[in-house]
Amino acid sequence: MIKIYGMPTCPYCDFVHEQIKGREDEFQYINIGENIRNMSAFTRLRDTNPVFDHCKEIGDVGIPAFVFEDGRVSIDPADAGLVEYGSPNACSIDDHKSGRKGC
Repeated sequence: MIKIYGMPTCPYCDFVHEQIKGREDEFQYINIGENIRNMSAFTRLRDTNPVFDHCKEIGDVGIPAFVFEDGRVSIDPADAGLVEYGSPNACSIDDHKSGRKGC
């Protein structure tokens, strides 16, 4: 199972979250704004993993973040088989909600 750290106030995270609805057997979405335990887990990950170095340099939070079963960490949705927000092949959240074919 792939863990995804994100927040509903992040459009990139919300876009990823829409793609994984109904796929709870593949993904676990962890809302880092929901409680201090989730925020602490993400902060520890971010502070100790070099994947986040560039994010920290430019002042980004580094979400959505993906943690794979083998321990590998990524900030690229494509690594988890998902589409990145704003990419040419991306569907909007409204497309997902309306059931647009291919989304």
